[in-house]
Amino acid sequence: MKPIYTIVLATACTLFSTAIAQAQGCVAVRHMSCAAPAGTNSADFFKQRTGHWQVSAGYRFFRSYKHFVGDEEQKQRVEQGTEVINVSHALDLGITYMPALRWSVSVNLPVQTNDRSSLYEHYGNSLTANPAQKRFATGSKGIGDLRLSGSYWLANPASLPKANLAVGLGVKLPTGNYRATDSFHKLNKEGQDYTVTLPVDQSIQLGDGGVGASVELQGYWQLTGGLTAYGNGFYLFNPRETNGVRRNPLATTIDLVAGEFSVPDQFAARIGLSQSIPAVPGLAVMLGGRVEGVPAIDAFGGSSGFRRPGYIVSVEPGLAYMRHKTSAALTVPVALYRNRIKSYADRLDPTGLRHGDAAFADYLISFTVSRWF
Repeated sequence: MKPIYTIVLATACTLFSTAIAQAQGCVAVRHMSCAAPAGTNSADFFKQRTGHWQVSAGYRFFRSYKHFVGDEEQKQRVEQGTEVINVSHALDLGITYMPALRWSVSVNLPVQTNDRSSLYEHYGNSLTANPAQKRFATGSKGIGDLRLSGSYWLANPASLPKANLAVGLGVKLPTGNYRATDSFHKLNKEGQDYTVTLPVDQSIQLGDGGVGASVELQGYWQLTGGLTAYGNGFYLFNPRETNGVRRNPLATTIDLVAGEFSVPDQFAARIGLSQSIPAVPGLAVMLGGRVEGVPAIDAFGGSSGFRRPGYIVSVEPGLAYMRHKTSAALTVPVALYRNRIKSYADRLDPTGLRHGDAAFADYLISFTVSRWF
């Protein structure tokens, strides 16, 4: 029977690949994959994959609708029926090559379909502007931003260490459409409906329009024969400040600070424990926590433009299974704490009262299958 850390690390990256899938809502975090989709301290496991390829496909889903200002939920939005609802489905396609025992290189491309329904983007939220409280939908479909990455295990897997750490670097390319548009419903002075074509909201844009660089960590620590601790960390640097897409092209005045979509940094981290199930060889039960989000201020470059910064803290139960050269993982992170922090534009408000909101999901569903060839 394969050691539990083999099972855990064979699926650890595919689990982490959905760690920040648009941050479960309006906090606009793009999907990305981990640099090292396979790993273990089993020498045989590594050697049989050296020179081989791995392909993976992951499905993820979330529905966001709960609005937050800071960490305070705006419950009246749901009660009044004015909440914004985002529904996201994505298929994340990946391929990895392992040229040597300690090295791996990966390419990942998400394919997405997003739907967003609201009142305020169309007729409006108020009873005066929208007496029937009509809700309309906009959407986007297509590929997202491509990621190229590589990772290196600090300890030689052939020495069978009980703990190991992989360091990864990656590049994100702006292959996703960051100028996606759709039809928005408006009312003229006579109360007649007409539509205009405008950019869809930043949270359902397929890309962010920037070239980014990522730093990643992935590691494990075997505590007992069947219990293993695991962890992942990720930070994406996006130096470009804005992508040139005006949030509201119909506005008569231009907001120089938040008028265009921002190209924000992104971050995520996971930590947890995995326990093997002796009755089912190859099966492990996982329980951990994770944090993901968008900072208000980027590490490099400017931070102006429209963004919804914030973060989510979740508890993450999951199952991982490995048989021969196939592995699968299912996780359902459930949000425990959500915080829409002040953006750069919010912080420039001289009154100190400006603080935008964002909608978050209660949970995310992620299922991934991968196979070596």
